[in-house]
Amino acid sequence: MSRAKDIYMYVLGGLISVGFFFVLVLLIYKPMPADNRDIFYLIVGALISFEGVIINYFFGSSRGSAEKSEIIKNL
Repeated sequence: MSRAKDIYMYVLGGLISVGFFFVLVLLIYKPMPADNRDIFYLIVGALISFEGVIINYFFGSSRGSAEKSEIIKNL
């Protein structure tokens, strides 16, 4: 079960990261209608926060804590 959970976690993190950079490329190269600008900036803000959470989990203490808990459970 843990391996399947890890795979889903990596896939979801990868999809959010790809979506984040895709939206940034759109922001740079495509002109945006003024009517959609506020909604688009809201989406960009949400993706930035999701990206921060992903980076904090995989490179912060949360990942190490999860691995420690898994090791203790297996003992």
